[in-house]
Amino acid sequence: MTTTSAEGTGPVATLTPRQTVQAISGLMMGLFVAILAGTVVSTALPRIIHDLGASQSSYTWVVTLELLAMTATVPLWGKLADLYNNKLLLQLSLSFFVVGSLVAGSAPNIEVLLGSRVLQGLGGGGLTALVQIVMAAIIPPRELGRYSGIFGAVFASATVGGPLLGGFLVDSPLGWRACFLIGVPFVLIAMFLLQRTLHLPTVRREVKIDWWGAFLITAGVSTLLVWSSFAGNKFEWVSVWSFVLVGAALLALAIAVFVEKRHPEPIIPMDLFRNRTVTLAIVASALVGVAMFGGSVFLAQYFQIAQGYSPTKAGLMSLPLIIGMMGASTVAGGLITKTGKWKVYLVTGSVLLPIGLALFGTIDAQTSKYVLWGFMLVLGIGIGLVMQNLVLAAQNDVPARELGAATSAVSFFRSMGGTIGVSVLGAILANQIAETLNPGGSSSGGSGAVPNIAELPDAVRTVVENAYGDATADLFLMSVPFAVLALIAVVFIKEKPLLTTTGAERRADEEAATGKQDV
Repeated sequence: MTTTSAEGTGPVATLTPRQTVQAISGLMMGLFVAILAGTVVSTALPRIIHDLGASQSSYTWVVTLELLAMTATVPLWGKLADLYNNKLLLQLSLSFFVVGSLVAGSAPNIEVLLGSRVLQGLGGGGLTALVQIVMAAIIPPRELGRYSGIFGAVFASATVGGPLLGGFLVDSPLGWRACFLIGVPFVLIAMFLLQRTLHLPTVRREVKIDWWGAFLITAGVSTLLVWSSFAGNKFEWVSVWSFVLVGAALLALAIAVFVEKRHPEPIIPMDLFRNRTVTLAIVASALVGVAMFGGSVFLAQYFQIAQGYSPTKAGLMSLPLIIGMMGASTVAGGLITKTGKWKVYLVTGSVLLPIGLALFGTIDAQTSKYVLWGFMLVLGIGIGLVMQNLVLAAQNDVPARELGAATSAVSFFRSMGGTIGVSVLGAILANQIAETLNPGGSSSGGSGAVPNIAELPDAVRTVVENAYGDATADLFLMSVPFAVLALIAVVFIKEKPLLTTTGAERRADEEAATGKQDV
């Protein structure tokens, strides 16, 4: 089956399953490595900061800058995808990532490393938005479930498997620089595969980039994320700095809404929020982000400090979470393609999510690893059933011309929710640990530094392990209300039959129906 392209570039062909797998192979490889870059450094950071002679504040910024750049630029990449050739944009985002990785791997000081993380974030933001957009362009929503399962599995593996790989590399003769350099060959292979296997119609038309909207959205989101990173650490949550930063962020975003409503090619079309499915998917995605990112970040620390595992063993302990996410995402994707029904999996995952978080709210430093594995399976299955199906629901309910904006909006709010959640929960964790270990101003934890469990006397070690175990459980309990709200949002999403035509075919039909001819 072929459909004539409205861009005047020939037919838009429906790919066979084999051609589809070939086309997305480069997408999956590039996405895996890009996401891995954000998680692999978590276990390597202490060694990196020490070797580069950096301060404790730099520790946070090595992670935060990459997340800031990625989260803030996802909407811009999504809009560019509606205007320009997606294959070219993918190659550009991968190029950003390669350059950033090479600079990071050879960084002589912390300043250069921080700059490289911005470049990696730009590339990661492009891939986060573009991979799902391209998949929607070449795969009909009815068939997308099967391949979305693969996407969810890749995302889960990179998110949770990164700390395991980072710990292994740091302990190996390769050292921490390999954490940045190891992905470069795979990204180059991904670029080669994309060039050979991915064929998309080229859009040729006059466009107007909403630069002011892009600037205001990026500035507002970045300021909000900076505030969530510093509040409770550099200054109090209720303080002059909090009012200034939050006020500036809200002002920038309010002006951005004003600009977006009046621009012919807005970065985030305000019409999207008139669509109930998209709005509810965005709300649920932001709330799920807290559970998805928070779970992987704080569990890794819990295993190392409260349970005394090495970085490598802590990564291995997370395998049930990966298995749950991968298995649920893949199985549900196949069943969605077979039956055409998707909401039952979305609701099931949304029910399991608060249950899994509540179960983790009962843990302490003595919790059996077998019990933890069971809890991780529940949480992983919940995340695997929810994460990608929210994107599928949104993509199935918007015009093809808004596929990029809708997809990137869901991804953007998921990333922003996760980033803010990790920052806020991390600040609460640090304050609770400090209060527990230093009620009388003793020196056991007053520095705020993460302790090395192996070097502590037995009596102190027990106190520290219990403190981290109890504090981690409290964080998961705090996440439960967010997961319940996500469930409520999901329940109100209306299930609509999955479309059987690709995004490219729908775009061609829409252009032809309106009689619009691109120049």
